[in-house]
Amino acid sequence: MSIGTPLLWIGFNIFVLALLALDLGIFHRTAHVVSIKEAAIWSAIWVSLALVFNVAVYFWWGSDLALQFFTGYLIEKSLSVDNIFVFVLIFTYFSVPAAYQHRVLFWGILGALMMRGVLISIGAALLEQFHWIIYLFGAFLIVTGVKMALHRNREIHPERNPLVRLFRRIMPVTEGYEGEKFFVRRAGKLMATPLFLVLLIVESTDLVFAVDSIPAIFAITQDPFIVYTSNVFAILGLRSLYFLLAGVMDKFIYLKLGLSVVLAFVGVKMVLMDIYKIPTVVSLLVVLSILGLAIAASIVKSRRTGGASVPMPVRSQRAGQPTVGSDSPDAV
Repeated sequence: MSIGTPLLWIGFNIFVLALLALDLGIFHRTAHVVSIKEAAIWSAIWVSLALVFNVAVYFWWGSDLALQFFTGYLIEKSLSVDNIFVFVLIFTYFSVPAAYQHRVLFWGILGALMMRGVLISIGAALLEQFHWIIYLFGAFLIVTGVKMALHRNREIHPERNPLVRLFRRIMPVTEGYEGEKFFVRRAGKLMATPLFLVLLIVESTDLVFAVDSIPAIFAITQDPFIVYTSNVFAILGLRSLYFLLAGVMDKFIYLKLGLSVVLAFVGVKMVLMDIYKIPTVVSLLVVLSILGLAIAASIVKSRRTGGASVPMPVRSQRAGQPTVGSDSPDAV
């Protein structure tokens, strides 16, 4: 049975919407390049809010649920780092001006919160009605972890995104960016800008990540409210974490491998749940150890190579290549 009463669900979502309104409406009203200092401050704020909520869970519902929330938050936060790899590639591919990246991520994350709420509701309902689905979730995570480990440097081709291809058939797209606008009118005709196409790709990419990450947290707790809130707090801090880490993500060469091991471990935990339930504290220690080892190994490797970074698997815009708004098959 979930601890989340209807009033608690409503109150929490109002709180989150208020935070987002405060973020975009006051602190980021005008488009600007987010500095490392600003990103660090906002990262600290979002993490602090998550920890304060964690303390509230401890006092209201006890240490078990508090530990479940923290472990789930850590897993979701870690897996969200994989989003940053992809965001870097998408923004680089489309040459998105740094001043407009925050706007894309803001609306992208707002959409992600709604999508994850729906997916969590569906997942919780399925697990309640069909317990055996937990074995499918576990097997899926194991396979995903193995695939992630084997294809860590897989190239990403944003121009092949089916959602963007479909959208281009419905609505025309301008040749270049129109400031921070997603839509403009030309000769009375509504047109989308390449910035909106980037938003579509970010949203569809996050949906793929959500399919991987949400089953992972169900291995820690099956309380929908804990699953949802840990997801929300992890996603809320994703924008500031992006601006904080985007410049050095290519140096954490073993982090993706570490994340794949985390997914596989969580999958095994789900498969074994009815045979042996791995304690939450053990899961937390395992996840911390895997991530710590991956980060430490990446730092050592980076120092040995003199700080040289591994090339990011992204296609560059070459001279003469069609612009993002063109009708060329190589453009979105």
